[in-house]
Amino acid sequence: MNVTVFSSQPYDERALRQYSPDNINWQFLPQKLDLLSVAAAAGSDAVCVFVNDDLSATVLQKLSELGIFAVALRCAGFNNVDLTVAKKLGVKVMRVPAYSPQAVAEHTVGMMLCLSRKFHKAYNRTRDNNFDLNGLLGFNLYQKTVGLIGTGRIGIATARILQGFGCELLCVDPIENPELQQLGARYVGLSELYQQSDIISLHCPLTPQSQHLINEEALAQMKNGVMLINTSRGALINTKAVIQALKSGKIGYLGLDVYEQEADLFFKDLSDQVISDEVFQRLLTFPNVLITGHQAFFTKEAMAQISQTTIHNLLSFSRQQNSGNEL
Repeated sequence: MNVTVFSSQPYDERALRQYSPDNINWQFLPQKLDLLSVAAAAGSDAVCVFVNDDLSATVLQKLSELGIFAVALRCAGFNNVDLTVAKKLGVKVMRVPAYSPQAVAEHTVGMMLCLSRKFHKAYNRTRDNNFDLNGLLGFNLYQKTVGLIGTGRIGIATARILQGFGCELLCVDPIENPELQQLGARYVGLSELYQQSDIISLHCPLTPQSQHLINEEALAQMKNGVMLINTSRGALINTKAVIQALKSGKIGYLGLDVYEQEADLFFKDLSDQVISDEVFQRLLTFPNVLITGHQAFFTKEAMAQISQTTIHNLLSFSRQQNSGNEL
């Protein structure tokens, strides 16, 4: 089968080729899938896409006109896909429901530690032969209350790590997981989590209901100086409201691996360009903000699982079988 891979990076090509059988012919394109680039998939049996590719109604319609009826997502999230239109057109959408949740969980806790102990500032000081400790005072994670919004695979993996640090865990999720309760975590309402947590970490999917979950009203309920971490989806946070909370001191520490308008920024080298996104540029001016470019998933183990599951999905489609990962 012929597969066009959009938003492809060299590491995507290496991983997919490593686990690919001989009967898949790959075309790797660095462009993201949208209405302008979709024509490049002509002659393919399927397209393989990532988090910022456009699978809106118009793009799906164009894919169907090209005779392409399979979309393989190299990710778990699917908020960029119009599933209603895909179903109507007969386009099968497959995803990678789980890929090393430990990768994202470890990155999440790494951001907490970096912010709380100011590793990033200490690193830069030391390289300048500055060993002054003033301004580097941190705090212990031990006995801090951490609120986890979303307790799926990644939320649970994060909870296990934080339980080892001796944190008190508060959780919000429509489905309560007994495994977390055995770790000593408590399920509470959102308001209680906001009010009681020293650190809040987001691990929920992006849906119409969860978009801008962290807004002015939510922030007003949080402790002064709260740490907020988002390694899930950028649009869970109202960025302008968060900037105001940083200016007022309501947010004392902010760690972001995702950003609402990241499609125009992340996964690219823009070091020699002027970034016109004034909201993002404002975030970078705060000394208590740590941003990574959608890197939390990026480990050898996760890339192997993503590639293997993606190939399994594509082969199942070609054999007219159900891979178990259809949406």
